[in-house]
Amino acid sequence: MLSLTGEYQHVLDNKSRVLISNKLRNQIDADEHGSSFYLVLGTNGILCLYPQKYFDKIIRMMAPATSPADEAVAAERMGFGLSGKIELDGQGRLLINEALRKRAGLKNDLTLVGVRDHIELWNRESWDQYVEDHMAQYQNKMAQARQAILQQESMELDEL
Repeated sequence: MLSLTGEYQHVLDNKSRVLISNKLRNQIDADEHGSSFYLVLGTNGILCLYPQKYFDKIIRMMAPATSPADEAVAAERMGFGLSGKIELDGQGRLLINEALRKRAGLKNDLTLVGVRDHIELWNRESWDQYVEDHMAQYQNKMAQARQAILQQESMELDEL
């Protein structure tokens, strides 16, 4: 299972490249998750970088056989049209094409965020605002999860 984590500050260079830091890349086992990546315009217009095997799973799930034909075609067009297979250069940089950069509204100061099975590319100010807007909700969820774990551990000890 892939578990990408962390936030990393980077700058988009004048050739529209951004460094994918070793700290992020080293979290991805190429044998298990694939050695290539897909750059995808994801939910809420956030640009996402998926390891190959995870992208393959997402594309298969986007247009299930039970979808009406027009929905399946639209999902296929959008899923493939707004993504691209990419290779990182020898220095670990990702080239972002102009169309995806514009659609995602990316500027020069970026924050890359590890989000379980993918890396999200955010404008630094947008990420900072997102964190500020969602911090209380996050802290509440963390407290609930921690409490649930402590209760479970306590019950397991009582059973011994």
